[in-house]
Amino acid sequence: MLKDFKDFLFRGNLIELAVAIVIGLAFAAVVTALVEDLITPLIAAIIGQPDFSDLTFTVNDSVFRYGDFLNALITFVLVAAAIYFLVVVPIKRLVPGKQETRPCPDCLSEIPVGARRCAFCGEVSMTSSP
Repeated sequence: MLKDFKDFLFRGNLIELAVAIVIGLAFAAVVTALVEDLITPLIAAIIGQPDFSDLTFTVNDSVFRYGDFLNALITFVLVAAAIYFLVVVPIKRLVPGKQETRPCPDCLSEIPVGARRCAFCGEVSMTSSP
């Protein structure tokens, strides 16, 4: 039983997952600092109000603090944009994607690269390259 537990702990996937979580948390701290320390003050310089947490309205003595929601929404959009433009776009340029489909020469529908016959029109293609 202890041997199985040891095998579980030292399985490659578990260790890779732990490393990915630690690196992800560190990266999240960097992106959050970027948004809070650079991008949000830039927006504040343009708009004039960096913090919306004081924005509220009242209905029947109930206070709705929609400013906090706006702050969270803006932070989420800025973090997502920072991750997309600083991580996803550069990685897409560095790692070419594997082509999984190609157009049929007869009907131009998308068929798998390895297909010899189009499922839509029945065109026979002896080559499996695009």
